[in-house]
Amino acid sequence: MVTPSGARAAARCLELSRAPYSDRADRLFRGWLTPAYRATIERVGAWMTDAGMTVRRDPAINLIGRYEGATPAAPALVIGSHLDSVRDGGAYDGPLGVMLGIECVAALHAEGRRLPFAIEVIGFGDEEGSRFPAAMLGSRAVAGTLSPGAADMADAAGVSVDAALREFGSDAASIATAARAPGTMLAYLEAHIEQGPVLEAEGLALGTVTGIAAQLRLAATVTGVAGHAGTVTMPLRRDALAAAARMVTAIEEIAVAAASDLVATVGRIEVAPGAANVIAGEVRFTIDIRAGAADRRDHAAAAIRAEMERIAAERGVTLDLATIHDLPPCPCDPRLMDLLDAAIIATGQASRRLLSGAGHDAMAMAALGPVAMLFVRCAGGISHHPAEHVDPADADAAFAAMRGFIDRLGDEKRDA
Repeated sequence: MVTPSGARAAARCLELSRAPYSDRADRLFRGWLTPAYRATIERVGAWMTDAGMTVRRDPAINLIGRYEGATPAAPALVIGSHLDSVRDGGAYDGPLGVMLGIECVAALHAEGRRLPFAIEVIGFGDEEGSRFPAAMLGSRAVAGTLSPGAADMADAAGVSVDAALREFGSDAASIATAARAPGTMLAYLEAHIEQGPVLEAEGLALGTVTGIAAQLRLAATVTGVAGHAGTVTMPLRRDALAAAARMVTAIEEIAVAAASDLVATVGRIEVAPGAANVIAGEVRFTIDIRAGAADRRDHAAAAIRAEMERIAAERGVTLDLATIHDLPPCPCDPRLMDLLDAAIIATGQASRRLLSGAGHDAMAMAALGPVAMLFVRCAGGISHHPAEHVDPADADAAFAAMRGFIDRLGDEKRDA
């Protein structure tokens, strides 16, 4: 039997996938600090208020709802995920965790219950990095780990983070004050779609995450010499695109040869000048390298760099590699995993633990305290795609597990 809480969380995710909550009329794209983002935080903020929370926006324009506990000064349980989306994304990636957090608070509020700690539900503004060239800007601002130069970044239209913040009444000078004070977070819980096929293959609705893989994201610039496509002979060319193509193939070959959980991806590529009759003079592309352990990731990154440099020298082009972000592996807290396992078992299914290859806001929030993550089955393992889907019954199971986790954590604090 699907209760209103799970169904409502799923339905709200679908509502947020349409105008005015998308910056595109034909597909979902919600970037940080865009008109669609403004409409979204207004709508989600109203749902938070209805659930009994006081609502505010921090200087990074993250949306925060707070439900006070019996001991207001005690560190809070933070439940969060992100409200932004990738381009042409799905409805549930990010918002489902926020909607389920709201439902948990709404249920407590309806029962008139206060726990030994406050609960804060956070909708982070940027996790995907789909507008500006870095990810997890919202959660890193809250964690106090945002780099000083982050506000100088610009989007594809040349709009800086600082300028975008000013449209929302904040600015680059203020964003540092979004950092949460140390000792004010008891734990962090994030529910998220699995974004993979394991749970579905095993017939399970939920899973406990053991940790998040180490990530390294690089920006590569290959510079050759542009020239006329009809007059520069093949031996005399310094074609940036031909060199970059060799590099992309090498990146894949190195990842495949590792025969482990290592993955490497070239997800974006730009060619200049981009004319049909001009040899490419410059190519820019991203490289995303991930593995469960930092040493495996770093070994592959070193091999990739060495092979790219060799190809550049062979092809007579120059190569520049810049680090966009370098995130260590993020293990989930063993005690919190046990609480989550017990809560999942109480819903009537077996516990299942699995590693997350995808990055999540929990990686940034781990700087403030212990973290736990709950994975929710998604149809076909599909994510970052309009076909992304979560069954309302699975959303309801996630709601029940989260409620069980919160109650068990509350019992722990009362007995302490």
